[in-house]
Amino acid sequence: MRGAPAETIRGATADGDPFPGTAGFAGAVDGRVVRDVLGRQPVFTEAADPTTWSFDPSALADPASVPAGHARSPAGDERVWSLPDQEPAPDDSAAVRGVRDAVRSAIDETGTEGLAVAFSGGVDSAALAARLGAPLYVAGFPGSHDVEAARTAASTLGRDLRVVELAHEDVERAIPRVVAATGRTNAMDVSIALPLYLVAERAAADGFDRLAVGQGADELFGGYAKVARAPEDERVAADTVRGARREVVETLPAQLERDGLTLRGAGVEPVAPLLDDRVVAAALALSGPMLVTDRGERKWALRLAVREWVPDRVAFREKKAVQYGSLVSRELDRLARQAGYKRRMDDHVGRYVESLL
Repeated sequence: MRGAPAETIRGATADGDPFPGTAGFAGAVDGRVVRDVLGRQPVFTEAADPTTWSFDPSALADPASVPAGHARSPAGDERVWSLPDQEPAPDDSAAVRGVRDAVRSAIDETGTEGLAVAFSGGVDSAALAARLGAPLYVAGFPGSHDVEAARTAASTLGRDLRVVELAHEDVERAIPRVVAATGRTNAMDVSIALPLYLVAERAAADGFDRLAVGQGADELFGGYAKVARAPEDERVAADTVRGARREVVETLPAQLERDGLTLRGAGVEPVAPLLDDRVVAAALALSGPMLVTDRGERKWALRLAVREWVPDRVAFREKKAVQYGSLVSRELDRLARQAGYKRRMDDHVGRYVESLL
């Protein structure tokens, strides 16, 4: 079992509690293979033999991912835990205090032995960096938004920063390793995984075996533009900000599987304090205006919560998604075109990725 003792899982199974006080769990208990409600710990079984399982899909001949919130046995998959349909807290100020307490506790309990922090200069990673005395790492091409934002934010926090400056040969070298770890070749997954892999690889080479990441904050706290623009944005079906937030939260299992496999493939164990059960529960209690204000400011409650220890100029700054902020997506497209895979071709970047395998 990874992430929690078997007795905790038995108790959570008996009462259907999706948040039994963990940061995610998976593994075998009482003849079943289980995975927590947000899929924070990926686990796999043989497609034809659910009694044979592993945290590493490459260890199996025909791996099948266990769905989040489910238990798998020879009888099939059974849903055990579901996200609650939670009404917003009536007091926004109290809800923000709840977020503050949950985030602070989750971070402070992380521990810094063998730990580095993936730091992009945004509020998510700054909330971690400002409370963890661990080295900060950022990856990006020269002149990228993430590198510049991380430098200014690290300076504001009074912290040193280790920059992993990328070149095309780094991307080409890392692509087969990312695909081997994740089993994915599509352009979006690869462009997100590459900067994570290259940061983790450098941290591992420097002697660290754990990497703290700000995963989950965008999904839980309303960080996506499509959530802010609900219901006008066609990318979400919901007609409210809270409904759109739930839609993106339900995408977390696939994302966390990709990111966890990427980081472990690079030699580090992911640590995600912002996905602690206490943080998730506090985030789900937020009202729509605490996710996105009427001025369109996203992740509002999280920014208000962490300003206690993160300077405002960092807590309230906007940042780009990692694949764009690092310029990895742009340079991956450029490499594909240089290799003869033009944009007019269907999935030209995916074809380029597959050519390197």
